[in-house]
Amino acid sequence: MIDLTPLVRRLAGTPLAAWANGLQAQLDARMDIGHGDLERWQGALDALPDLKPTDVELRERFRLDAPCADATRAQLRKALLGLSPWRKGPFDLFGVHIDTEWRSDWKWARVAPHLDLHGKRVLDVGCGNGYYQWRMLGAGADSVIGIDPNWLFFCQFQAIQRYLPDLPAWHLPFALEDLPERLEGFDTVFSMGVLYHRRSPIEHLLALKDCLVRGGELVLETLVIAGDEQNVLVPEDRYAQMRNVWFLPSVPALERWLRRAGFTDVRCVDVSITRVEEQRSTEWMRFQSLPDFLDPHDHSRTIEGLPAPMRAVVLARKP
Repeated sequence: MIDLTPLVRRLAGTPLAAWANGLQAQLDARMDIGHGDLERWQGALDALPDLKPTDVELRERFRLDAPCADATRAQLRKALLGLSPWRKGPFDLFGVHIDTEWRSDWKWARVAPHLDLHGKRVLDVGCGNGYYQWRMLGAGADSVIGIDPNWLFFCQFQAIQRYLPDLPAWHLPFALEDLPERLEGFDTVFSMGVLYHRRSPIEHLLALKDCLVRGGELVLETLVIAGDEQNVLVPEDRYAQMRNVWFLPSVPALERWLRRAGFTDVRCVDVSITRVEEQRSTEWMRFQSLPDFLDPHDHSRTIEGLPAPMRAVVLARKP
């Protein structure tokens, strides 16, 4: 059982206290439903060796280090491979390098210079395996709660947290819809790589705003296209082989959506083309990846003939 008592204590006296008091029952109910592979993934977690980091680096990268025998390191590597595929990272744990599908550190390097997370209570929506949560703590966040209903990501987070049990980061296997309306308790809310998966993007923006305190900041990262305020791409079927991609706006259109959702101080701080060096197959994620989803003769187009992935980071404030 995952004990959420430390989280409840952390949120006592905050606007999130009432929500926190019901989280243990909500989590236990979700765990009872579970997933068919949970037993196998739990076996990988149980096989992790006992190690205590003497050196923790979260600000410039994710790296834990301590004296570690070769046999112990081999045991660690085998257990972590048992939680494959690893999509967000990379992680360096006691000499084991988890070379994840995404170079998420590159994205964080584009986002982090525009943020002030010191002392902030943070929510990461669609947090994946929690890579960014640790980097947010490294950037000075007071506490970080991540939500993502994917059970493998949940187990990967538990693997990392095994070696950082005292840090104020929590992963809840929930969707945004599982949170109460008008929660209004987080200083900063992240939504990175989520918006284009939502059938109703404005509803998603409104739900994110409901999670923020007044004056709180939204950090939104999503796929975009070139164009003016009227340009939005709606794929006929798949986009880069993904079935669940609904809306890819231009940056001006996205900024208008945010203003219509009631946000102020809307500003784009980064636009970048996703390169095949940033998202690719590795030993830790052996399935197809971005190089397989692009036109082999023209990397400016997807295999469907649509504009290749371009991503923007937009910041906005709740008035």
